[in-house]
Amino acid sequence: MVGLSTKGGLHLIFLTLFCVNLALKTSAQYESYSFRSFPKEELLSLTAAYGLALDSYAAGNWTESIQFFELSLRLHRLLRESMRYCSVHCNSSSHEEPLFTAAAPDLRVYWHFMRMASCQKKCRAHFPVLQLPPPGREILKEFSRRSPYRYLHFAHSKLDNLQRAVPCAHTFLQRNPGDQEMLQLMEEYKNQYDLNGFLINHEERLYEPSFVSGVKLVDLGNYSSSIEHLEEALRLYLQEYDLCQAECEGISHFPSDKDFYALLAEVYIDTLKCKIKCEENLMPTVGGYFVENFVPTIYHYLQYAYYKLNDGRRAVPCAYSFFLFQPEDPVMKHNLLYYKAYSPQWGLQSHHFTPRTEALRYHNQTVTQKQMLTFLIRYLEMNDEDFRRPEENALLSSESPDAEFEGVGDYEESIFARWRQKKGKGDAGEADIYSSEEEQ
Repeated sequence: MVGLSTKGGLHLIFLTLFCVNLALKTSAQYESYSFRSFPKEELLSLTAAYGLALDSYAAGNWTESIQFFELSLRLHRLLRESMRYCSVHCNSSSHEEPLFTAAAPDLRVYWHFMRMASCQKKCRAHFPVLQLPPPGREILKEFSRRSPYRYLHFAHSKLDNLQRAVPCAHTFLQRNPGDQEMLQLMEEYKNQYDLNGFLINHEERLYEPSFVSGVKLVDLGNYSSSIEHLEEALRLYLQEYDLCQAECEGISHFPSDKDFYALLAEVYIDTLKCKIKCEENLMPTVGGYFVENFVPTIYHYLQYAYYKLNDGRRAVPCAYSFFLFQPEDPVMKHNLLYYKAYSPQWGLQSHHFTPRTEALRYHNQTVTQKQMLTFLIRYLEMNDEDFRRPEENALLSSESPDAEFEGVGDYEESIFARWRQKKGKGDAGEADIYSSEEEQ
């Protein structure tokens, strides 16, 4: 029989799904937003708009600060969508390669950079927001953490406008589910008011409600409908992931005192770090918990739903897709053995026992990017040794590797001691990983 694992946080999803209020989305600060026709009178750099918002907030000008925070959110969305558009457009454009590039491989690389630079320049000319000074890393991190919504919640609260304050607090918590101060405030709101219809996520991504609906339907036993929602969630997530990757190529921060190759390496590493963060930044929350390993989680539910519909030919590729990301998962090992044992009854062929194409692409992309970043950082650090004076290398090599931590305490020994402690009788053991399903 095929089981559905409760490990890796899946049980938390089941326990909390029905406590989640899937309120209807509202436009709020995006009600007048338009990617194609952004009001010219509102167009200013994100740095300037956010600075004005923070200044007004610090001065206690709540109405004015709300206006600038909401403008900042619209500008941030405009900036992201403009960068995404140009990156996708230029990456998908085809141009005939000149004959001279066949003479040397490096000419082909240079031609690619020149072609992309030319395309980006032409495309960006159509988007005024891309002509403005780009925001710094710290400001972009503020928006990634949804910090403006924390300020907006407090400003609306000061104006006694809880109808606006509560959705801002809820939106902030979807990215910061462990923020104790905001969690306590939300509990107070729930105890005092009926929040039905106000738990709105202003930054909800399209794949999130599809995923939640799909998991609910699995729990209700409506497997056919659950598959539609889960397949849609997977498709929409992968689309958003590709756009996130493209967005990383749209803005870079680099100093002007670098030579060509050092600058190129720094920009590439910066872009690579941004692309690797996409997986974390797109991770949804359900009932106050992050859904870690989101893509393999979808495949886990899909294989289970297809199995319940007696569709082994679709279930097995989903199982192998999950196994690609979690090769040590005991439940999936059991499931794969089951599928192999009953392959004649299911009519399974060898090509069914492979991951799905999009899963293989996503897995290879995420793994390769992490391996590449690790390699580049180590390689650049190793090369630094070639340019040190002999006495510098001798000084560094003679220094104890633990010198930085001497006098701090035996932190390393304490970690190993905690790891080696035997579990007592009261320690939590392995969860019951198999669901009690009837043999088919």
